[in-house]
Amino acid sequence: MNNPISITTASLSRNATGDAETVERVRLAIGGMTCAGCAAGVSGALNAVDGVQNAVVNLASEQAIVDLRLGGDLKALQVAVTAAGYEATPLEAGAAVEDDRSNAQRHGWLVAASALMTLPLVGQMVTGWAGYGYSLEPSMQFALATPVQFLFGWRFYMSGYRALRVLSGNMDQLVALGTTAAYGYSAYLWWAGFQEHLYLEGAATVITLVLLGKWLERKAKGKAAAAIWALMTQQPDRAHLLQNGEETEVPIADVKVGDLLRVRSGERIAVDGLVTEGSGGVDESMLTGEARPVKKFEGAPVTAGAINLEGVLTYRATAVGVDTVLSRIIRLVDGAQATKAPVERLVDKVASIFVPLVMLIAAVTYLTWWLGIGDLDRAFAAAITVLVIACPCALGLATPTAVMVGTGVAARNGILIRDTEALERARAMDMILLDKTGTLTTGLPRMRVIDVVNGQEKEALIALAASILAYSNHPLAHAVAEFAADKNMPKLEGKDFINYPGKGVEAKVGDSKLVLGNREFLAEHNLAADIPNEDDWAGLSLIHVAEVAPKLSYLGTLGASDSLRPGVVKAVARLKAQGIKTVILSGDNQAAVSAVAHEIGISKIIAGVQPEGKAGEVVRLRNDGHVVAMVGDGINDAPALAAADIAIAMGGGAHVAMEAAGITLMRDDPQLIADAIEISRAVARCIRQNLFWAFVYNIVALPVAALGLLNPAVAGAAMAMSSVSVIFNALLLRRWKPEQGLDRKDCG
Repeated sequence: MNNPISITTASLSRNATGDAETVERVRLAIGGMTCAGCAAGVSGALNAVDGVQNAVVNLASEQAIVDLRLGGDLKALQVAVTAAGYEATPLEAGAAVEDDRSNAQRHGWLVAASALMTLPLVGQMVTGWAGYGYSLEPSMQFALATPVQFLFGWRFYMSGYRALRVLSGNMDQLVALGTTAAYGYSAYLWWAGFQEHLYLEGAATVITLVLLGKWLERKAKGKAAAAIWALMTQQPDRAHLLQNGEETEVPIADVKVGDLLRVRSGERIAVDGLVTEGSGGVDESMLTGEARPVKKFEGAPVTAGAINLEGVLTYRATAVGVDTVLSRIIRLVDGAQATKAPVERLVDKVASIFVPLVMLIAAVTYLTWWLGIGDLDRAFAAAITVLVIACPCALGLATPTAVMVGTGVAARNGILIRDTEALERARAMDMILLDKTGTLTTGLPRMRVIDVVNGQEKEALIALAASILAYSNHPLAHAVAEFAADKNMPKLEGKDFINYPGKGVEAKVGDSKLVLGNREFLAEHNLAADIPNEDDWAGLSLIHVAEVAPKLSYLGTLGASDSLRPGVVKAVARLKAQGIKTVILSGDNQAAVSAVAHEIGISKIIAGVQPEGKAGEVVRLRNDGHVVAMVGDGINDAPALAAADIAIAMGGGAHVAMEAAGITLMRDDPQLIADAIEISRAVARCIRQNLFWAFVYNIVALPVAALGLLNPAVAGAAMAMSSVSVIFNALLLRRWKPEQGLDRKDCG
């Protein structure tokens, strides 16, 4: 069996997806698949199993990803695949790479042995064309061709039989039928005394070339999966645990949240944690794409898989096992590579009828030549050529190989693509909405203005606001808290805190009920008329403070400003260069948003929008005919992200934003936004190129074969190379570099 690349680390391993109490994810290695029809057959068998909510089969990685209701029969999945004529085995990630390499090596020897026996047969044909040919005795020809047909070509018979047993069709049936017909007809001619017209070299050449194509395909698949394997190799096996002042080396599985760990220079960090002692530079390039070392010090977060470049760090574990950032990255990339893009639905429909259709065309070709001109030899050769030249596997590999390579390259550069539909939508995307705070700006505002009324003291207003905002995670709340701490303001006791996303907060301090928020929030309490004109604080993000009980009174306004993220101006220019209209969509006031827009070169803004309003704006723009991408980082952005055609979350943002996003950026770098769009469009172009080639190849090749313009050997070579060309075209995506892209004539 061809053991595919596996991602899990235990047999039939299960990772929670969606609701962890009701659904579990199962990964199986599928053996015996050769084309899109095979994948469709396995998918249908798995989806028919009781308890399966969804099953996706990936031909490129030769694995099945099954979402199964908790407590479902795992063994039934293997039984269903076996009944469909294929093999299902548990995945063991540790041995998968080794198995894949050894399988490729064994397959290489198979190709070499088959070629060694085929060359003398082909040689007599080629030298005959040159006018100085040699002739092998029929017995010698059969001695060479028989092992090729029934030993090296046995896999085609077995695969074809398994598919036929469940009334399904695949590419191996076409190869087996065509070559067996050629071999059998040659045996008949020898028996009948017409030994100068044998077809053994054609049958042997087809088998050898198809085996060669499969070997090249396997090698290319290994390269396509290199990125995900590179991520997996970042996971250390052991960690240095500190207990009672003593250091012991333990398996990574024994580490628990809260454990104290140590990492020396040159070692990989075992789990996610917070530094408690030491400082030094850490290489996080495999996780974030950032080439420069990141300085770590007491209180700084560290991530599993990163390399400590200098010094000794002591850190406390905050996430272990499947909860680490590295594990989540692997699951996201793996999930993207295991899902199907919408265009594959068309491929599945074509694949389901492809093999029967080719057999019908071959039969019609044979009858047409035989009955039309009475040439049995020409009829037989043309029919065999039709069977051999058809290539459903190119159709099946066109999309998953491009997705596999593209998502791997993106992950290596700090871009996680988990929604394959986003890849197709990126091609038509013409508008991108950018959240301001935390996306275009650092999200770390500083206090600039304290405006008070009615004889209030500035210190009192700050202390009051800080006591309430201590319960909020809004960037402006942090600015107020930081300012109060720097000024050693007294801490007041707040209670009954209520957060109103996109508006403000409400709480009690002493006997007073207070509200803090934007102008619209205070307007709900009939206080808008008391607030001064916000244009007087142009460029500042504002928090208005008021008492609403026992009396109604506007107390003052706090203003803060944020700085732009490095590279944001260049990122916006790159988006515009791709023909994308850029818009700022923010809950901040008009003046603050306008100031940022002017500074970075964006002409259109939508300001003062609440979270549900952001989603409404996205829907409105989509209804106007735009294909919209939304970029955000906070809880307030989650509804808009969910409503967009393409959702992009900044890596430093809220977890809920990442859950709503099809694309996650692992660094808070605006340049990654442009990079994400570029690589998504590159993958989409590659998919279209592959599908175009696969469809055109079959549309052109079948009529040419039916007209008798090719011989079976040439047809076999063409069929083998069609699959290989699709994979190598996808591999061109590996040339993509941030801010450079690819030549558009290439895949991307």
